[in-house]
Amino acid sequence: MSCAGCASSSKEGPGGCKSKGSCSSGGCNKLEVHDWLAGVPLPNGMPPFDAVEVQFKHTRKNFYRLAGAPPLTAGDAVVVEAASGTDVGVVSLAGELVRAQMQRKNTGTDTYELRKVVRRATQEDLDRWHEARGKEDGLLKAARQICQEAKLDLKVSDVEYQGDGTRATIYYTAEERVDFRELLRKLTNRFPVRVDMKLLGARQEAARLGGIGPCGRELCCSTWLTDLRSVTTSAARYQQLALNPQKLTGLCGKLKCCLNYELDMYIEAIKSYPSPNAKLKTKQGTGTHMKTDIFKGLMWYLFKKPGEPVAMAALPVENVREILAANKQGIEPEVDLRMAEEHAVQQAEAPTADYENVIDGGDDLARFDKKMKSGKRRGRDRNKKPSAEGRTTQADAGQPGRKAGAMPQPGNAPAEGGRRSRDGRDRRRRGPRNGASPKPTGPKPGNA
Repeated sequence: MSCAGCASSSKEGPGGCKSKGSCSSGGCNKLEVHDWLAGVPLPNGMPPFDAVEVQFKHTRKNFYRLAGAPPLTAGDAVVVEAASGTDVGVVSLAGELVRAQMQRKNTGTDTYELRKVVRRATQEDLDRWHEARGKEDGLLKAARQICQEAKLDLKVSDVEYQGDGTRATIYYTAEERVDFRELLRKLTNRFPVRVDMKLLGARQEAARLGGIGPCGRELCCSTWLTDLRSVTTSAARYQQLALNPQKLTGLCGKLKCCLNYELDMYIEAIKSYPSPNAKLKTKQGTGTHMKTDIFKGLMWYLFKKPGEPVAMAALPVENVREILAANKQGIEPEVDLRMAEEHAVQQAEAPTADYENVIDGGDDLARFDKKMKSGKRRGRDRNKKPSAEGRTTQADAGQPGRKAGAMPQPGNAPAEGGRRSRDGRDRRRRGPRNGASPKPTGPKPGNA
């Protein structure tokens, strides 16, 4: 079964990923947090933390205080206080880990200002909640239709009903300020509910709706990433990536958050490299930096000398440091561009550690194709005898008279034009044994 916040839920029947909580996102809910303190007893005399984390539709979470309510565990449906009325959610975190989450989000650990957990959700509360959730699609379609007719420059992405069905929140994105008073008036006349509008950013919209990224996995912002930091094009420049917007942008239309994952490693590695602004003064001309290969330790320079063609070579980092040290002393060393190019080719063609197949072809994608091909060939050639030409292999192509599969034996090489039998011996022209004189092959005397 799938929970209400699962992205793989189905209305027709039991949905979800059916992995029973062991899916790639860590659980059935978005932004799931593993309670690594579950089962750890508290010190003597220490009261349990009187707050829980409650998750609502998609990635919306909030902290609530346990005001005399019984102890709750993750997965319990509860009724909590809202701005007006009550709401229904699912407990996603309880215990001391809630205190750590509140400190991490800089909300403090004082729980007296938090809204309260009213009670555990009864069956009537759950029925009312599911009935309100069923009205979200109709309100979403109506809002999009009204925006299209009124030509409002905004995008309605999602609608969320409150648990008691008295309030609905419309999440939208817009580039500029939009006057949506006419939209609210028409929606209020059509639907007997209070409608609120909430603006979302592009990254927040992608995190709320979810999706599959270009890497083939679920979006990081909808599964585990909560700190949506800004990403600039300098992150791509540090990593020597082509500034192609189609490859650097995610589903949200912004630069991918994963560009920041390895940025610190690249910045630390580039610090040990010579400055790309420094020019190499050699007898072959002045070298201008073009690009740097951090993994191979090569720096590409373009050498230009008046009256000579332009040459480009890849120099190891050690050679670049030596040339720069010589330039500080006023020396212009000589660089063998051919050797530099050969070194670059050797580095490019260096053997790399291939994938080691430990299953002996068990994970080969073409393993079934090979069996089918051999079976077809066996069935097609079952009643067909091999011809004399087909019995000759490549190894026997240069040796006439030798059958395919026959192993050569020392001392038994056939004479020119001879033939071998199945046991590999030459029956047509057999040499003398033990030094005996060969028998005459001409006609016998007296029989002419």
